[in-house]
Amino acid sequence: MKKLFIVLIALMATNGVAQERKVNKAGKEYTNLAFIDAQELYLRIVKNGYSSPEILAKLGDTYYFNDDLQESYNWYSQLFEKYSDNIKPEYYFRYAQSLKSVRRYDEADVLMAKFNTFKGYDSRADNYSKQPDYLQIIDFQSGRFEVENAREINSFTADFGPSFYDDQNQVVFATARDTGSFIKRVHEWNEQAFLQLYTSDADSDGKLDNARNLSSALNTKWHESTPGFTTDGETVYFTRNNSEKGRLRQDVDGLTKLKIFKSTRKGNSWTNAVEVSFNSDEYSTAHPALTPDGKKLFFVSDMPGSIGYDPEEEFTRSDIWVADVALDGTLSEPRNVESINTNGRESFPFVSKNNVLYFASTGHQGLGGLDVFASTINADGSMSEVINIGKPVNTPYDDFSFIVDDDTNLGYFSSNRPGGKGDDDIYRFKQMEQLRNMCEILLTGTVTDAQTDEPLEGALVSIMDSNNNQIDQITTRANGKYVFKLECDKQYFVRAAKEDYTPDEELFTTPATSDFIDIPLELSNSKIPVLECDDLAKILDIEQIYFDFDKSNIRSDAAAELAKIQAFLELYPQTKIEIRSHTDSRANDAYNDALSERRAQSTRSWLIDKGIDANRITAKGYGERQLVNRCSNGVSCTPAEHQLNRRSEFIVSGLENYTDCE
Repeated sequence: MKKLFIVLIALMATNGVAQERKVNKAGKEYTNLAFIDAQELYLRIVKNGYSSPEILAKLGDTYYFNDDLQESYNWYSQLFEKYSDNIKPEYYFRYAQSLKSVRRYDEADVLMAKFNTFKGYDSRADNYSKQPDYLQIIDFQSGRFEVENAREINSFTADFGPSFYDDQNQVVFATARDTGSFIKRVHEWNEQAFLQLYTSDADSDGKLDNARNLSSALNTKWHESTPGFTTDGETVYFTRNNSEKGRLRQDVDGLTKLKIFKSTRKGNSWTNAVEVSFNSDEYSTAHPALTPDGKKLFFVSDMPGSIGYDPEEEFTRSDIWVADVALDGTLSEPRNVESINTNGRESFPFVSKNNVLYFASTGHQGLGGLDVFASTINADGSMSEVINIGKPVNTPYDDFSFIVDDDTNLGYFSSNRPGGKGDDDIYRFKQMEQLRNMCEILLTGTVTDAQTDEPLEGALVSIMDSNNNQIDQITTRANGKYVFKLECDKQYFVRAAKEDYTPDEELFTTPATSDFIDIPLELSNSKIPVLECDDLAKILDIEQIYFDFDKSNIRSDAAAELAKIQAFLELYPQTKIEIRSHTDSRANDAYNDALSERRAQSTRSWLIDKGIDANRITAKGYGERQLVNRCSNGVSCTPAEHQLNRRSEFIVSGLENYTDCE
């Protein structure tokens, strides 16, 4: 038996070492972003019964950073369930985004509120605190698009990153379909073929067909994606793996970054692509997008100077940058577009003819995954407020690479939402209404019950101008929330009313610039619900019925409180009450029984003297036999603790045929 015990210990120790080696190997591959193999290792470790905060966090990360938020939700949920006291702040944000992907928005809001308590952590918490009612704001922008899948050109793999190739009436995009090759080249990030640039023809309705390889001069055996063309179609900037003469280049840690390349068209052919000046082997640059006048190049990078830059977390955070394009084509030093960037991931910029910068982000408040946002580029180069463009473009899944032609209101974007043909699909849309860019105020708020703090459904919320003319009104749903669009620099009333409640209203003046205002409204119930055996002292907020020391006569301050009981009995003549008087333990039991009985009877007599039928009132003293805390005989307690036991209860009956309220 002893020998068997030793063998078991040795086997357990061997398994433990093997598991630790697996953890270390998987962790290394996680750092290198080879997520598929890391997933398999972590899954096996968990299957074998080995779990830790690190394992669950990194297993969730392998799905989170591969944009599979529904699967990352499964692992982050276990992390929070099992190790809630040992979680880094970053995971509150990641779990919240994963919860959104399964439409558990209320739980996501709770996590974001917690994330917001980590003061100074990063701008994503600030975004939540500034826009706590972001779902209403998203709904406010929603419904402006008609969307359908561009199935004619989508494949069963990844198709994304559309770009207008205007002079050819074409749309160029990236695809992993890997056609025309006898050898299927698979990338270890996601086990899909390397990306190539394809083009397709666009008709007057935006429908695409005839997908084909754009150019053998631009496409290599590595990744090419997200092109951006000049308006004359003679120059293209695009993303490619860091490579030279057919060989991949790596940084000091052995990772291959992304770079932006540039090519010009000579006749029907493209020249050999060259790198832009701000590329580096040590960080990535990607997703170039030109302004309509060709004078600025927006792009994405995780270079030093990015918000939340962390060399230990490659590709998990990226910012949008901009460089000036000189007449000779040279580029200035890049500048971080700080006003729109967060500690999350900003990517896939596009500038429309109306100078609106569209981009995808995980850091601004959205529906989950990547959402598409918009910010107008002002004449002085500053950026307007970032706005989520709403549904149906945005969903709980990844929605990105948004482009639009402001002349035709037709455009395209990419998404991995359910119902697609492949992994990422291209969707076409018609924009039915322009993005609102005038000065406007979004007024939001929640109508609650003043007694319970619960949201009120069915409250009528009205907006009145300074002359008390009604401007608009809505009825609240179950969450009690309301939202209105108002004009800037004007005075309004917001008023809430509901049957059996006292209305509430607030006077306010809107600011002179676009902004969000939140005004909560509380309604007091004018008909308080009472159930059989309820204690009226709690329902009516009755203060302590005070008696002078060793006395049982009703004091004036006690009478003011008993008047509430009197009023109730008068309003509801079918009801009865039992008065229960309690003392603390600071006297002998018999004395306290007698004192509480006298006080109960004194209270009853006071109500009878006020005209209440004696048959409707019973009274009983309980002495110290029903203490509400530990302060029994011989226990040392503070005066405040003893005070809790000196109380009066007024128990309602008569609402049902028979009830035992003991």
